[in-house]
Amino acid sequence: EFVEFCLNGRTSKSGTWTTTGVGKYLEGGKAAGGQLVDQRFCPRIVEGELRYNMAGDSLVGIIHKKPKLGGISAVSGTGSIYTFYGPEEIKFQNLTDNFLKRDMAKIMPSIGLEREPIPLWWTTDFINASPPGTKLEDEKWIVGEFNCSCVGISKCLAAYCQD
Repeated sequence: EFVEFCLNGRTSKSGTWTTTGVGKYLEGGKAAGGQLVDQRFCPRIVEGELRYNMAGDSLVGIIHKKPKLGGISAVSGTGSIYTFYGPEEIKFQNLTDNFLKRDMAKIMPSIGLEREPIPLWWTTDFINASPPGTKLEDEKWIVGEFNCSCVGISKCLAAYCQD
């Protein structure tokens, strides 16, 4: 049913989907922007994810975004808990060092933009992919998403207009 929905949309073979999406994610091929992201599920998402707030190649802050109990999404307004850390937070030093010193230079070339500068303001969300009990220095984190088109300032969310 899932494959049918992704390829052909709502059909008699696709079952019932409550999403507002229409499926057909590969329609028109690459030229039309058709795509699926094949990303493994990380069960530790229930512990939250780390958002690294970046200004160019400088880390300016870390947010631990933890979903409400029983959830897997830490999107604002869902009851999730946000904890703010400075860029020097020792708990995340291994991830920070690996990301800034080893991985940062590989990002733009890996997406075919080696001649472009790194975005001025952007974020990276990390999910812990290590088995529970792994020592901090041995943890492995995967990128859940990069964002440079709609970056919010989480500390300011309470100040936005609610009307």
